[in-house]
Amino acid sequence: MSLAHSSHPPFKPREYFVLTDAGKPVFSSRHDDGDSDTLSSTMGLVQALLSVFIDDGDKLRSINSGELRITFLLRSPLYYVCASTWGEPESVTRTHLEYLHLQILSIVTAAQLRRIFERRTNFDLRRLLNGAEPFLFSLLNRLELDLAMSTSSLHCLQLDPNLRSRVADALVPITKMKDTLYIVLVAGGRVVTLVRPKKHSIHPADIHVLVNTAHAPSIYNSPASASWIPICLPKYNPAAFVNAYISFLWKPDDNSTETPLNTEDRELASSSRAEDGRYQRNSSSDAALCLICISGGGEFETVRSWCDSVAQSGKTHYSVSQLAIPGLRHFVYKSRPHVQITFPIFEDPYDSRDEIRRIVTMYQTVYDAIHAKSGQSGPLKLQCIRTDKEIVMGWITQPFELYIVVSPRLPKTAVINAATAVTRWVKKEERNLLLRDAPVF
Repeated sequence: MSLAHSSHPPFKPREYFVLTDAGKPVFSSRHDDGDSDTLSSTMGLVQALLSVFIDDGDKLRSINSGELRITFLLRSPLYYVCASTWGEPESVTRTHLEYLHLQILSIVTAAQLRRIFERRTNFDLRRLLNGAEPFLFSLLNRLELDLAMSTSSLHCLQLDPNLRSRVADALVPITKMKDTLYIVLVAGGRVVTLVRPKKHSIHPADIHVLVNTAHAPSIYNSPASASWIPICLPKYNPAAFVNAYISFLWKPDDNSTETPLNTEDRELASSSRAEDGRYQRNSSSDAALCLICISGGGEFETVRSWCDSVAQSGKTHYSVSQLAIPGLRHFVYKSRPHVQITFPIFEDPYDSRDEIRRIVTMYQTVYDAIHAKSGQSGPLKLQCIRTDKEIVMGWITQPFELYIVVSPRLPKTAVINAATAVTRWVKKEERNLLLRDAPVF
């Protein structure tokens, strides 16, 4: 077991920058990004630094200076930069930059970018991305605590399997809708069900881009009953747009203090970056029930009638106490065949903003070590981090990955027993926790 200090300095907001390979600013998350001269100088310095390595036939991956790590991602003609003092592995911030790239490609396709910059190397991309900043800020906010994005998987809503099946059947398109590609139902920011053609699967990254786009304020707050928007799904086809039909079938009452459907989402929202309004998560939109149909439409009255029953059921989240495993505080279980994760709500002692950030960062550290994401000599099957507050253990097998947080007073055998007990419980509840056998057409 490796040792780590449990104390951690305040989690300062990470800073993100996007620039062209000519040094033109594209996007910045800085508070002072209104100062165009300062921003241009920063981007020019980054471009010059990267150019030195590129000219030598090399790539600059990161720079470490004390607690600060600056990570670079080159996706010509764009460069992405993240500055962080959180202590997470390099692979985590690199994943953030990859998602930032995918979100930009959902607005301007890779083919468009290539054509634009082949004609004008000093083109100002901010003109094409004008109005798209809320999508990018929303994405960065989700990346902060979203374990599904960190593990390249989906987080599905806990739901009775029979009800999930009936809803999925209602979403299967009629035969006349030949151009339908995907239909996704999302509740509380989690996937309820997914309908797809037999010949097409959908990459988790594309679903994350779709969910983030659908919950942007400009779409969620639209007075229209539904929105049609062109969007590029980079993992499906980075060179073309598809049409996305987005309809919020149910929205929480803004005057109500809380609904069963969005209890955890409000907790996470309160622990998000309230110090910066641009990063404030829209808890109302994340709690809503959203239908996303790619290149199609249809009648979904069965789904509409289902909305209220889900909102009132109170069974869409679960607590770690339900497992009744001594010393267990939290866990993340990933089904590798289904590429899905499940985990309980964050509770005491992980119910404050910085404690959730800290434990998510520890999960990411163990995940990075097990998968050898940051240049380790090879992957591991088991990895532990022990602090004076908890033990975090990661365990990977062919059918699953498990990350658990337990009391630091537990002996090694008890930690292993707790992990085994979690896998047994998830296996028993799998039909409620995971999306299995989704219909195809």
